[in-house]
Amino acid sequence: MRLVIAKCSVDYVGRLSAHLPPAVRLLMVKADGSVSIHADDRAYKPLNWMSPPCKLQEAPGVWKVVNKAGEELRITLEEIFQDYSYELGVDPGLQKDGVEAHLQELLAEHPETFGEGWTLVRREFMTAIGPVDLLCKDASGGSVAVEVKRRGEIDGVEQLTRYLELMNRDPLLAPVKGIFAAQEIKPQARVLATDRGIRCVVVDYDKLRGMERNELTLF
Repeated sequence: MRLVIAKCSVDYVGRLSAHLPPAVRLLMVKADGSVSIHADDRAYKPLNWMSPPCKLQEAPGVWKVVNKAGEELRITLEEIFQDYSYELGVDPGLQKDGVEAHLQELLAEHPETFGEGWTLVRREFMTAIGPVDLLCKDASGGSVAVEVKRRGEIDGVEQLTRYLELMNRDPLLAPVKGIFAAQEIKPQARVLATDRGIRCVVVDYDKLRGMERNELTLF
């Protein structure tokens, strides 16, 4: 990864045009070829970027980043304060915490949690962008992709949406429905999931483990 801190202006020429006036910014060039421009706010979201595949052409005082569609990100460098590169190596990917991984395992053992007559096809069903936690068949034999989280948030819904988009292109699987399963699902995530036709299921981790709750209940 290459990190450059510089005073620069940025122009994007393509389907839309955008301009960033001169300011000190962080330029990030990743091993996959992507280039992104960051300010000292906005958390992780860049001000502008070019996704791979693209080509970086460097000349004195200017970078040109061009993608396969001919769109261009032009970075005019007025002053460079730091230019640093570091080899990060292969990333092992996101690892589920113990509870989330065990929750996935328990749901794989008990697919009837989602409905009578449900069966498990496979855990960690691989797609082009990563594995879906569970691939199941419902009582009518339809394919269902299940994403399992300890805490269900919007990012998880977005992740499942991407999986479903790819899986529904496969004629051997389509149509594929989606279930977003978690111990707790945030209201915003539930609204987004419902809007996208994804069913939300709140699961009881202790019940799946066969543990009785000690709290007194009214009913």
